[in-house]
This record gives sequence, structure tokens and C-alpha cells, in this order.
Amino acid sequence: MTSTAPPLIPERYLDFPTQRLYFLSLGLLCQAVKLFDALQYNFSPQDASSASYCRKWLLVDTLYFMALSQLRIPRLNYSRAVTALQILTAGFLDGVLFGGINVNVAGGRQQLPTTPTTYTFSDLVSTLSLGLISWGSQYDSHLLGQHTVRMSPISTARLNPDGQMFCLDGPGHIAFVPVLLNNTSPIALQYSLTPLGVPFETLEKVPSYNLTVKDLNTMERKYREDSAARAAVPRKENYDSDDYDEYDDAEDDESGQLLKSRLQRTQSLVHIAIDKPGVVRLHRVLDQAKVDARVLYAPEVVVAPCPRVEFTDDIISRRGSDIRCAGEDRDINFEIGLYGVPPLSLRWYRDVNGKREHFMVEGIEGGHNDDAPQARGDPRHKRTTDSPQELKVPLTASLDSLGTHVYVLESVADGVGNLIQTSSQALVSQQGRKGSVGPDSRVSAAPALNTKTTRVVQVLQRPAVSFMHCGPGRPASLLIGSEFPLTVSAKEADAADSPWEIKMKYLPSPVEESGQGGRRNKPWTRTLRTQDDRKDLTFQANAPGEYSIVSVKGKYCDGDILSPDICKVVELPRPSADIEWRRIHECSGDTGVAASLILHGTPPFQVYYRMQRDKEPPRDMHTAFYGSRGELTLQPDRSGHYVFSFLQLSDANYKRIDLKGPSIDQVVHPLSSADFVQNGQPGRGKTIINTCSGDTVDVDVELRGTGPWNLDVQVVSPRGTETIKVTDIRESRRTIRVPIPKAIDKEGGSFEIDLASIEDKYKCKRTLSVQGVSVNVRRVKPVARFYGKQGKRNITVLENETAHLPLRLTGDGPWRLKYRRREEPQNLMTATLKNPNDQLNVTNRGLYELLEVVDSQCPGTVVEEEATYRVDWIPRPFARLAPETEAVYEPYNNSYILPSVCEGIDDHVDLDLIGRPPFQLTYNVAKNSETGAMTLLEQPTFSSIQHRTRFQLRTGIAGRMYYEVKQIGDTAYPLSKNMHVAIPRAQRLLFEQEVMMRPLAQFQSSSRMTYCLYDSFVPHDEFSTDGFIILDGTPPFHVKLSIKNLAASETHTETVDLTERSWKINFPTYTFKSIGPHLVTIESVSDANRCEQAVVEPSLRSIWVDVAESAAIIPFDRREYFCVGETSRFTLEGTPPWTIGYRVNGKSYTQDARVSPFSIIQQQPGEFSITSVAHQNKMCKTTVSDLRYTVHPLPSAQVGHGKRIFQDIHEGDQAEILFTLVGEPPFTFTYQRAEPPAKKGGKPGKVLETHTVSGVTSKEYSVFSALEGTWTVTFISDKYCRYPPAQVDKTVEKVGR
Repeated sequence: MTSTAPPLIPERYLDFPTQRLYFLSLGLLCQAVKLFDALQYNFSPQDASSASYCRKWLLVDTLYFMALSQLRIPRLNYSRAVTALQILTAGFLDGVLFGGINVNVAGGRQQLPTTPTTYTFSDLVSTLSLGLISWGSQYDSHLLGQHTVRMSPISTARLNPDGQMFCLDGPGHIAFVPVLLNNTSPIALQYSLTPLGVPFETLEKVPSYNLTVKDLNTMERKYREDSAARAAVPRKENYDSDDYDEYDDAEDDESGQLLKSRLQRTQSLVHIAIDKPGVVRLHRVLDQAKVDARVLYAPEVVVAPCPRVEFTDDIISRRGSDIRCAGEDRDINFEIGLYGVPPLSLRWYRDVNGKREHFMVEGIEGGHNDDAPQARGDPRHKRTTDSPQELKVPLTASLDSLGTHVYVLESVADGVGNLIQTSSQALVSQQGRKGSVGPDSRVSAAPALNTKTTRVVQVLQRPAVSFMHCGPGRPASLLIGSEFPLTVSAKEADAADSPWEIKMKYLPSPVEESGQGGRRNKPWTRTLRTQDDRKDLTFQANAPGEYSIVSVKGKYCDGDILSPDICKVVELPRPSADIEWRRIHECSGDTGVAASLILHGTPPFQVYYRMQRDKEPPRDMHTAFYGSRGELTLQPDRSGHYVFSFLQLSDANYKRIDLKGPSIDQVVHPLSSADFVQNGQPGRGKTIINTCSGDTVDVDVELRGTGPWNLDVQVVSPRGTETIKVTDIRESRRTIRVPIPKAIDKEGGSFEIDLASIEDKYKCKRTLSVQGVSVNVRRVKPVARFYGKQGKRNITVLENETAHLPLRLTGDGPWRLKYRRREEPQNLMTATLKNPNDQLNVTNRGLYELLEVVDSQCPGTVVEEEATYRVDWIPRPFARLAPETEAVYEPYNNSYILPSVCEGIDDHVDLDLIGRPPFQLTYNVAKNSETGAMTLLEQPTFSSIQHRTRFQLRTGIAGRMYYEVKQIGDTAYPLSKNMHVAIPRAQRLLFEQEVMMRPLAQFQSSSRMTYCLYDSFVPHDEFSTDGFIILDGTPPFHVKLSIKNLAASETHTETVDLTERSWKINFPTYTFKSIGPHLVTIESVSDANRCEQAVVEPSLRSIWVDVAESAAIIPFDRREYFCVGETSRFTLEGTPPWTIGYRVNGKSYTQDARVSPFSIIQQQPGEFSITSVAHQNKMCKTTVSDLRYTVHPLPSAQVGHGKRIFQDIHEGDQAEILFTLVGEPPFTFTYQRAEPPAKKGGKPGKVLETHTVSGVTSKEYSVFSALEGTWTVTFISDKYCRYPPAQVDKTVEKVGR
């Protein structure tokens, strides 16, 4: 049970969940490191000591669980017994991971057996302490020690090793000059700072500065802080990075980081902080040994003020921007101020509307001093550096292009090599990419771009305006009482110059000035302004006259006036008409009126007039005229008192202007007229009347005028003309019955009816010329019938195929036919036919009957004897079992049950196929599964050209097999065109068969059985699977076995009857009478179904029995001695497994072996002998007395008495390397020299040389060397043995450990 003591750490200091999190996280970290050590131990190609790993992790795990017990954290507080169990479990896992405990896993690598090792008191202590206490070395015990010789290095110092440039940006700024040190830990550093422009030789006293370790550390701290501050500032976008820049260099901080990353192991870097310009020279560096370091070449560096460039104060910088108009100035002058060590180089560019042009000016300097010493070559290596100067440089730019002109100072470089990029180029680049210098935003972008290093000039287009859609010869038309829009457009203008002010002038026309028209307009002059950035101005003109543009002015620039600059506005008059009336008089009196019109205005004209009869409501009408003259005739078709008057007039400009023209009234007596009433559309031809019966034809006539009327009707036939008089007609619409001419009435034919003349109430007779009526007389009715002889009016087609039934029709088409199918008498169908020999298309089978027929004119009759036609379908193919097939029909599932058959026996059934060969048949093959469900195996298709075909049954798989015919195709219904049509399930042919499984007998295991001579053939071990027979089928079984003695060529047969499905060989009456292999074979087996035995794999039908007399052991080679670690190999005779007895230094041991040859690794020096060998599970044992060997120990070598020696020497000295040899002389050993380790206790580096020494008879050997390196021994051999062995087996190596 857990402890009741409170936790070691109270909750007020650290809450319990956090304590659990921290402690469990520590445990998880330890396990991760342990897993890494386990992978390194098991997979590292170099030797790893299991004892060191095991001891370390046993100690760590023990301390971890003991600390957990002492902390007493809630939920992690366990009893002492649980803590002890945790420690033991962790120790067991550590032993498994690091080789202390070997676990044999099935299928793993088998290790060779070894002789026992010598067991000492230290081994006992190491075992009891689980490896925590051990006197063994973690290194190879045969090759110990190493001797490392190191040379004292030379100290050097180099000022500014990468040749960087340094400049000061102003007071308070510091330049950090690097000093590269090699093999030096400085305690003092001395340098001097010479002012610029002063020769070093002319100074009487050079100011020098001494830095201590504290000063150097302070400068390093400031350098790191400065680098971190610069790294935190976001880097500006590189402008125009694609252009070549001969001054492009890396930044100082980037150079410093690259220099540090390239430092070698012995190198270090310090920095000198310089806060004023001058030439820095390094004089002395003192290391910790009070030795001066060698100052390498180029011990000086120039620190100059950072060069500057900017535009001086001008009008643009004061205003923020400069706007110029086109043609105003050709050039503009700037002044640039520069500062730095001459000669200076300036790079700048000009950007005009996005087109950039770069310029570079070099060699900018002031007056020359002839007394100053001159030097040639790189300015950085001059003996004397000039002092900085302030210079003024003029810059003249051309303004010959419209748009935005941007002038940017990109960079400036001084004579020392310092390059300064201006900060404005990134701004200009970003503005340019966003389109801020485009034509629509030049002015707004200019103030943001004008900085100390940037100037922006806008060159604007002068505006030019003119009238649109109006000019000389094209006056604007103005309607009376309305306004007309006039538009002034600026064709050439810059949006940045908007809005524009346009000055307009108006002069009235002379008519207006004279006061005609009832009003008078005065001349005026006005100034109009455009809306925002629109380039056109529209204003309304409400008076005729002359409008002109006086001037135009933009926000910045004055403009020009283009042609047309004058627009004349004329006023259009209203339309008018001159009208003259005339009366129209004929025989019956006044029949109407006519008007002649002369129209004034702009055509086309629209005349609106009114007509009123008696007291009826007036009717308003209108007529269009496309010229200035027109005639209008009005003749009403009814009698009465009429009043005609004109109302309004419209032309192209004015709509519905009132007309005050004359009106006229008149009593109208219209002329009489008559016309046939047409059923169709008038004017499309004569009206046709069809008649099939009767001797008269009725026609409708419509009469107009003053009744009553007398009408003359003419009947025109091919044989003559007859006039019929119809008198005293008082109705305006009359039906006239016209007799059919006798000749046409008898035979049929066509004749026409025309209206000849009409006479009205006033006896005014008028001849008519109207379209007549055509009459078709039919005396023969249409007839319909099916074509074909009696008994042959039938057709057979495929199922659902369209059948074409031939017809014979008389009469005039088209014909409308009504028919039905007698199987569905209530379903009447119709068809429209156009050909007298047409066909009736049907898709269903049955007897079709004609009922009625109507042609284009008359109903007809159907010939009853030929009114029917039969349509039949070709039957689909089907299959059935042959009548002689032996099968039992099961009505429950409509299946035929076939006789059972044994598995693998060929069987078939005969099928009768009814249809038109060749046939294609698709069927389903299914089988009952173990769960009782039916599983579909396949859906094959086979073809047959005969009506009877043989259907092969599937008997290869035991179980209940089902066969179902799914689809059948023949010539009429091929499967390729009827894949979607399947036989209904109720009509499918289904048959089934039981396939019985064959009996099976086989040995469960093919392992060889072992017996001794004269043993009975009975089981040795009832739990063993050797000789076990497995049977499958329906019991009882009848099994026949044979035992063949290969040595004596004899075969013995045994027969057994079994009721169980397994049996172990047991023949007590059979005795093995000779040695050698015996073969036991299962000859045959049968079960209750009397099916033949199934085919069994030959290796499972038989088993071998080895009969041995006695075991024997024979050595592979005749040797008198072995070395520790070598393998002794022997050949075993007999049947495995064997048991070998041996003796080591007087102690007896046994070892089991399952394979021959037998190998054993020698682990102890002394005497080794084989005493006995047995096989057959320690049976048939044989004593051995002549196998004895001597095992010699392995030799060893030590460097420096097995210790790690580190020796430092100076140039010219030598070191003695001592080798100690252990074994039987003479010795041969190999030693090598490698690169010394980077730090004390590390591993040596690359091997530099290797030497082998032979014939050494003494126990010690010395080598003297003045070279640097680490000496180790890699090989040793004495009189008998060598180490390491010639061929080391990894398995042996692991066992040896």
C-alpha cells in the first residue's frame, strides 16, 4: 500500500499535476535516450561494450524509481514492493536491449554453441549486481591503449581578412573592423588610427590604442547587439535587381556572418570598434602565453565617412512638385550635392512614362592638390587617402516628352569603395509598379515622390477643343419652344489638367435681332466649366443664332481652339397644308369626295382626318404621304349623310400640329357590288367547293349598295355557259342554290360559278369582276383494303419489330384511315396516308381490321373481304432437358435434380434447343457456401449449331452446384443485339447436382522418423505429430499402406479400417530388421461414398523412417591445437538430433545438435576432448576416446601500458611510443598513426600511415617519431594464435562477448 507521508514538495510551491508532468516528461526523455543507445549498440558497425551501456541504464533507472518513491507525488506514489518490481522490470529490459540477457525468438539467427568460460569472483559480483559492478574494460582487452602526440601551433593575426569596406554614417555611428586570429587567445591588442589626408610618414607621433581582454569582450558584445538590431529591421525590396551594378556588394553584417561560418577549428574572430574616420593599422596582438602573434599582410584598413548625395534646395523641393505645359520649357536644371572621399561616382536614372534610362558619372572631385603624393592602382591600397569633400554638380534634363518625368539618384560610391544606395529607389519602384506614375495619377503621386534624392516633373498636354456634330454647312436644328444640346469636346487634353474652363459667345440671328417671331434674344458671353475629369461639355441652346468658342483654359495650361469653333443654330417652322375638296358623282349620284393636298414641312407627313355618317359616332383615320403633294379619295360603302374634315398634320420634326383646313358634307349613294363569301383567306385563289351527293350546290353571296338587288349568276361548265337570274334580293347576305350541270352531275367533274352583274334600287346596273367559285363534283367514293390474296394476308416479324402492312386506296389523298386490333376492340387507332399504295405500320402482333376511310373530299368504304391482316412474331429460342435425361423435377423451385457424382468425374446433360441455329446460350453457375447462402461462380456463354447440344457440368469443386439458363440467342434473336433481354425467372431452365468430395489421406508432418535397429513400428511419443495421418471424407475409411525397405528392396503392405478422421501409425507386428531409410506410403483410401482417392501432393503421401545402428563423430581436419575464439567442426553420423559429450579442463559438459556438421567455439584455454555421441533422442550412444585438443590463449598488445597518453611536443622534438606484447614469441604486430582527436578523449581521425613489425622476440618494442598523430595497435600474432582472427564470424563475435 502507498505511503501516508505528505509529498516531499508541497503543493503551494508546485501543484501536483505540474509535478507529475515534469517527472513523467523526465522519464520519457530518459527512455528516448535509452532507445538511441540501443540502436547504436545493435546496429553500429564498430564494437560497442554491452557492459557499459547496461551499467549506465541500470543505474539511471534505479535512481529514477527511487527518486519517484521519495517524492511521494499523488497518483505516482507506490509501495516499496511495487518500486522494487519496477526496478527489476527495468533491469530485465536493459539486459535484453544491451545483450546482458539473450532471448531466443523463433525464426531468429541461430548462434553457434560455445564451451563454458572461466568463472571468477569478479564475474559473480558482476552477475549479482546486474552489471553495475565490473572490473572489465570497455575497450578491446587484446588491443589496449593509444599514444597521442600534438604539435604546438603558430599564432597569427590578420586585420580585415575579407577586405570589407567600412564607413561612418555620422556622429555616434561605429564601424566594427574584424581581426582574424589563428591559435591565439588574445589578452592585448594594439592598433593606430591615422586621420584621412595625412601621410603616415609625416606624422611625428602616431596615435595608438591598446585594448585589453575586457575591452575586446565589450566590443564583441556591442557588435552582436548592433548585428541583431540590423537583422530586426525589415530589408527593403531590391530595386531593379536585374540591372548590372558594378558596385553591388554584400552588406557588412552578412559578410561578418559568412566569415564566422567559414572559421576553422583553431580560428577565432574579434572586432575593433572605430567611431571616427581614419586609416586603421594593426601593430600587435599578445596571446595568453605572452607571445606576440604574427601580424599577416595588409595590416591596415580605411574607415571613411559614408558618401551622401541629394538634390539641393530648389523650387520643386519647396513646392513639392513641378507642373509644366507642353512647349513652355524645353529644359529644366537641377543641382546635386555630393559628399565623400573623392573621386566620387554617381548613378542615377530618368523614368519618362515608365521607360527607364540609367546614367553613371565617375571621377567627381574638387580641385587637385599637386603637393599631395599620388599613387596608382586600387584606392584601398593608397598610401594616403584624401579627406572627404562637399561638391555641387549641375544636372540639365530635357522636357521634350509629355507625361511624368522622374529623376532618381540611385547610389553614390566614394574613392575608397563604399557604396551607398539611396532609400528613395524602393519607393519609386513600388509606386511605378502600382501604376502611380500613369497619366491618371501623375499629379497626385508627385508630392509623395519628391524627396531629397527624387524629383518629379509633370509635362501636360495643352487642351484643344471644338464643336461636335455641328459646323459650317451643318447647322443645328432647333424646334420651336424646345432646346438643342450643343457639345464642345476636348480632343487633346491631359486628365491631370482638368477641369477645363471654356469661354463661349452667342450672337442672335438677324431675324431675332429684328424682333420677328414674337421674342428678342440678346448676345452674351459666358464661361463654362467641365464636370470632374470629363473631356466634353454639353449645354442647351434655346435660341437660334451663332455660338462660338472664345478660349479654353485648364487647371495649369492654356489651350487651343480647333475647327469647327462656330456652330449655327436655325429654328425649324411648323408644318402646314393647302387643301382643295372635290365631289365624286356617278350614275347613282354622289358616291364620295376627293381632296388634293399641298404639304409644307419635312417629309414624311402624316395626315389625320375625320368621317361622320348621320348621327353615328365620328371615325378618326390617318394617311401617310412621302412627298409634298398628295391625293385622298373617300368613297363610303354605305348610303347616308357624311361630314369630312381634316384634324392634324405631322412631319419629321413636329407631331400632330392642328390644321384649320376646310371641311365638306355630302349625301353619299355608293355603287352596288357583290362578292362570294370566302371560307379561306381572300386573295389566295378561288374558293373550292367539293360535293359528293345531290344535284345542287349552295353558295353564299354578300351584297353592298342600296337594295333590293337583282343579281346575274353564270354557271360555266366544259360544255357551255348558263346564266341564272336572282331577283328582289333584300338581304345583304344571301345563299344561292345553283343546279349542277346534268353532264357533270352524272359523271362528275368540275365547273365554276361567277357573278356577272348587279342592279340596285335606282336601276343602276353594274358589271362585276370578282373572283369566282370552283366546284368539284365527285360521283365515285374512296375505297380501302389490305393488299394480298385470301389466306396470305399475314406477316411474321421479330418481337417488337415494326410490321409494314400493304394497303390499296382509291380516291384523292390524303386519306384518313381508322383501324383496330381485334385483341383490343375498344382501342381505335387512326393513320393518315398520302399514297394509294401506302403501308400501315404496326408494332404489336394480332389481327388488324380496317373500319373507316375518308379521303380529301368524301367518306368511303372498306372492302369487308380484305379488311383484315394478321401479324405474328417469330418465337424466341428456348432450351429444355433432353427427354432421356435422368433427373427428378422439384416443383418447389422449378428445378431438375441430377444424380450425384464424385468430385473430378466428368459429367454432362443433353439440352434440346428450339429456335433457328446457330445458338448462343448464357447461363449462371452457382454453388452453396458453408453458411448456406448461394455464391455465383461464373456466367459463361457457349455456342451450338445443333438443336441438341451437350452441356458440360462442373465437377471440379465439391458441393451443391446450380445451373440456370439466363439468355438464349439464335439467328433471329442474336445475343449481341438482345443483351438487355433476359428470360423471365419463372421460365428459366434450372437444374442442380450434388458433387461429392473424394476421400483424402495424408501425413500431417513430413518430418523424418527415427528408429533403432530391431525396434517395433510403434509410436515413441504419443504427443508427437510424426507418423500422424489426417483423413477427410465420409467415414468409415479403408486405408492401405506400404513400408518399403530400400536397403533390402522389400515392401510390406498393411491395411486398416478407421472410423475416425485421424490416426497415428501403429504396427506392433512390424520390426525393423536392417538399418537404412524406410519409405512409408499411403497407397489408397476409400470412404462410404465409394469415391476414388483425391490427388494428394506426393510429399504428403509418404514419410521416411531412418533406422540407425549407432552414432559416430569425425573431425573435419586433423589439428593438434586451437586458439581461443576459433571454431572446432565435426561431422555427425546417424539421425538427428544428436547429443555430444565433451570435457574442458577436466569438467564434463553435453551439447545437443540438430544438424551436421557440429561446430563449437572454444572459449577457455586448456585441454578440450570429445567423450561420447548419441542420437535418436539420446539413444544408440557411442563412447569416443581419441579426440583431444589443446586450446591456446589469444595474444594481446598494449600501447603506453594500455592507457591513453597525450603528449605535446615542439618542432624538432621526438616522442617515444612504447608497445607491450603478451603471448608466446616471436611476435608480429601492426600499428598505425591517425589524425589526433579534436578534443581530449575523442576518437582519432583519418589514418595517416600503417606499419607491420615481424620477428619480435622481446616483450617490449619502441618507436620514436617527431610527427603529430595518434598511435594504436590493430593486429598481434604470436607463435600459435593471432588477434583479431583472420575471418571473424559476427555470430561468433557476439557469443564471444
